[in-house]
Amino acid sequence: MKITVLAGGVGGARFVRGVREEAARRWPAGADGPAGAEPAADGTAASSAEITVVVNTGDDLWLSGVRLMPDFDSLLYALAGVNDAERGWGRAGETERVAAELREWGVGWPWFTLGDLDLGTHLARTSWLRDGLTPSEVAERLQRRWRLGVRLIPATDTEVDTHVRIDPAHPDAEGRDELHFQEWWTRHRAAIPALGFEQRDLAVALAAPGVEAAIVDADVVLLAPSNPVVSIGTILSIPGLREALAATSAPVVGVSPIIGGRVVRGMADACLSAIGVETDAAAVARHYGARRAADVDPSATGLLDGWLLDETDAAAVPGLIADGFAAASAPLWMRDLDTSAALAGAAIDLALAARDGV
Repeated sequence: MKITVLAGGVGGARFVRGVREEAARRWPAGADGPAGAEPAADGTAASSAEITVVVNTGDDLWLSGVRLMPDFDSLLYALAGVNDAERGWGRAGETERVAAELREWGVGWPWFTLGDLDLGTHLARTSWLRDGLTPSEVAERLQRRWRLGVRLIPATDTEVDTHVRIDPAHPDAEGRDELHFQEWWTRHRAAIPALGFEQRDLAVALAAPGVEAAIVDADVVLLAPSNPVVSIGTILSIPGLREALAATSAPVVGVSPIIGGRVVRGMADACLSAIGVETDAAAVARHYGARRAADVDPSATGLLDGWLLDETDAAAVPGLIADGFAAASAPLWMRDLDTSAALAGAAIDLALAARDGV
C-alpha cells in the first residue's frame, strides 16, 4: 500500500502520526517486510505500507540569517517523538537562551522565538543549503537522524514564501501594504484583514524531485486537515501538482479542517474569508471541487473523490454526495494517538470505498 499525504502545520503532523499508526495496525511489517522495517524512533511499530508526505513550504522564511521551514520541522519532530506535545510545536525540553541574546542585539523578530534545539536544526539546514544542497536534499539528510516510518518531501525546492496583502490604512499596518505570512500569523494573529496571499516565485517553481511521482503512483492520496488556503492551497499551486492529482488513479480524499463551522486550530477562517470561502466543512469541500464533476463538465477542475466531515456536520453529507463527492462523517478531533489513528482509518476507508465505487 502506497499512501501519499499532502500536509502542513501542527494539524498535519498529528494527522500523519495517525496515518503512520493506522498503517502499522493494518499492514504490519512481517518477517518478509521491506529491508530496514524497524519501529520508528518514538516506538511506533513498522508497517509494510509506504507513506510519503508532501510538505507545505509556503510558511518558510529567512530569519536571523537562517532558513526556517516550520511545517517540515513540525512533522519531523512529531514523527521522531521529540516535539513539545503541550505547545504543539517546537522541541520538547526546549530552552531559549540564544533567542534572549538575539533580542539584546536587536536581531530577528522579538515576537518570534527560536528555541535553542530548534535553532540547531535551522543552523544545520542553512549550512547544508550554503554548501549547495537543495531543500529536498537537506530534508532527506535531516530525516537520517531519526527513524520516522514515513518519507517527508518539501513540495518544492523553490522559495515560495507567502506574503499577505493588507490595507496600509489599517491601524496595525504601520503604513505597509503587505506582511510576511509569519508576521501576519504569529505577531498579529491574523487580526489584520487579509486582502490576498502571494507566494513569491510560484510561477517559476517546480515540484521537488519525487513529489509528482508520489502522487501519481500512490494507491491512496489524502489531504490532511491543514489550512486549505496557505498550506494545502500552496502545495496545489505549485505548477504540475494539480495536474498530478488529476492524473493519479488513486482515490483522493480530504479531511475537513472545519468542525461545526469553526476552525480546528489556528486562524484558517481568516484565510478562507480572504478568498471568499465560508468557514464551513461543506464549503471547503466545494472549494477543492469533486473530480467526478469532470464526467459531466470536461472543463471542471475538481480535485477530490471523497471528503470526510465530523459527525457534527453529518447533515451536509447527502448534499456533497449529490455534488459528486464520496462523503462520510466520523469523529475528527485528534485528542491522542488512538483518535488520530481512527481518523486516518476513516479517511483510508472512504478512499477505498471511493475507489471501489461503494
